[in-house]
Amino acid sequence: MDRSTARTVANIVLGAAGLGVAFVVLRRPPLGRAAGRLLRMGVTSGVPGFLAAEIQRAWVASANRRETGNRRETMTA
Repeated sequence: MDRSTARTVANIVLGAAGLGVAFVVLRRPPLGRAAGRLLRMGVTSGVPGFLAAEIQRAWVASANRRETGNRRETMTA
C-alpha cells in the first residue's frame, strides 16, 4: 500500500468513526445536551478571546507604526 492509499483509507476510517460518534451523541439526549453545552462554552470563550488578542495586536502595531513615522494618510471624500 502506498502513502496516498494509506492516507485515503485512514481518512475514510476516521470519517466513519466521527459519523458513528455523531449518531450516538444525537440519539442520546443527555449526550446531546452535554455536547451542546461544550459547543456553547467553546464558542463563547474562544471567540471573545480571539477578538481581544486581535485588538491588542492591532493596537501594538498602530503604536509601532506611529513611532516610526510610517502612518498612512486617511482618504477624504
